[in-house]
Amino acid sequence: MKPTLQLQIGQHLTMTPQLQQAIRLLQLSTLELQTEIQEALDSNPMLEMADSDGEPAEKVDDTPIDYAAAEEALASAAAAPADERPLDINNNEGMPDELPVDSLWEDVFSSGSGSATSSSGGDEDDTSFEARNAAPETLAQHLAWQLNLTHFSDLDRAIGMTILDAIDERGYLTADLEEILEAVADPEDPFAVELDEVEAVLHRIQQFDPPGVAGRDLRECLLIQLRQLPEDTPCRVEAMATVRDHLELLASRDFASLMRKLKLSETGLKGAISLIQSLNPNPGGRMGNGGDTEYVTPDVIVRRLRDRWTVELNPETAPRLRVNSGYAALVRRADSSADNTYLRNHLQEARWFIKSLQSRNDTLLKVASCIVEHQRAFLEQGPEAMKPMVLRDIAEEVGMHESTISRVTTQKFMHTPRGVFELKYFFSSHVGTTGGGEASSTAIRAMIRKLVGQEDPRKPLSDNKIADLLLDQGIEVARRTIAKYRESLNIPPSNERKRLV
Repeated sequence: MKPTLQLQIGQHLTMTPQLQQAIRLLQLSTLELQTEIQEALDSNPMLEMADSDGEPAEKVDDTPIDYAAAEEALASAAAAPADERPLDINNNEGMPDELPVDSLWEDVFSSGSGSATSSSGGDEDDTSFEARNAAPETLAQHLAWQLNLTHFSDLDRAIGMTILDAIDERGYLTADLEEILEAVADPEDPFAVELDEVEAVLHRIQQFDPPGVAGRDLRECLLIQLRQLPEDTPCRVEAMATVRDHLELLASRDFASLMRKLKLSETGLKGAISLIQSLNPNPGGRMGNGGDTEYVTPDVIVRRLRDRWTVELNPETAPRLRVNSGYAALVRRADSSADNTYLRNHLQEARWFIKSLQSRNDTLLKVASCIVEHQRAFLEQGPEAMKPMVLRDIAEEVGMHESTISRVTTQKFMHTPRGVFELKYFFSSHVGTTGGGEASSTAIRAMIRKLVGQEDPRKPLSDNKIADLLLDQGIEVARRTIAKYRESLNIPPSNERKRLV
């Protein structure tokens, strides 16, 4: 083959590192953003937190970042083959060749009066700090601690440890006594341990905290808790008889058969059921198996002032950054030394980081304001007045791509007089109405919850009945859709909601 030179003209979109940074900051949650800001402060000497001393700020380039072009570049890059995807890391279009060195270097971006680095940790004692950050005690650790405090022989303690190993996170014993006996038996003397001794140790462990632990099934778990109640507890005997002999009838809510078999009046059966419902069918659930509690800091705050809904960024999450004036003053023009190049590069990165933060907050505020304008009825009347809305509706109004709106609304939270909601909560599909309009699926879920809350406990509403009631309000929903919405609300079916009044 003969080597030749060919000249080709092509056109493609490229994303500069600065634009990539802006998109990445746009999709970060509040906690992730704070981590990103701290890393930037640690790695870039030009960046520093701004003090609330009222110093004047140098005007930051307020040209909005073109997220639409960025999304188009992402799409074209994803469609191109892997070896043809361009990434022009040297393209600094939009940045001046010579950064001006003026007497005023404070690059301050302030979106609120609060500072993200206000530290009050020094006023808190070490005890509360350890309590917040210590790993929660697990059920296995809690049971092992009680076993070590119990006066057992060495053999019984070995049996007890084997039993604890067979208890799952819910607190139930998952192994048969024969399996436990086989695990602790001595191969040289297989008759040294008998099944009665294993069962005696199990009964001792069943008295441990939490009540009901080490039960082999639901019936035994509930009976353990009932036996630990004082003997003068009202309806204790009736509740034990119900759990021991007729748990299946109770599960199917066959109250007529229960009253006949137990020879109880309706009042007596109601008291027994109330006592059973006060028990914990999952004794291990309250231990530390569920993980740490997660707290949400809202990014946007919505208030009603003078009959108008106002939207503002949360000052606790809006960072105040600026360029360090001392280091910036060291930058010299027409100096290509390594030190000066280092300072110039970090100065450029600091300016872009501040601009990306400003663009992120401006976009978040614009999208949140548009959402509030669309969902004013929800804020004033509640979930039943939620209007159907999709990403395209907001994207067309603010002039952005749908994927940009998706990034803005993911893991971003809004504080309203009705609670704290993720921005994605306000987006929902629509269901047609008999009048030719549309109803939000969120509003339909709220209506289902309201209907179930107002139903007769003796005759709970079936899915078909709920569909008929919604049809009377002009909303045509299939029974299968009602069942899907009901399950998403964790509402059991009608046969499980039936109860005595």
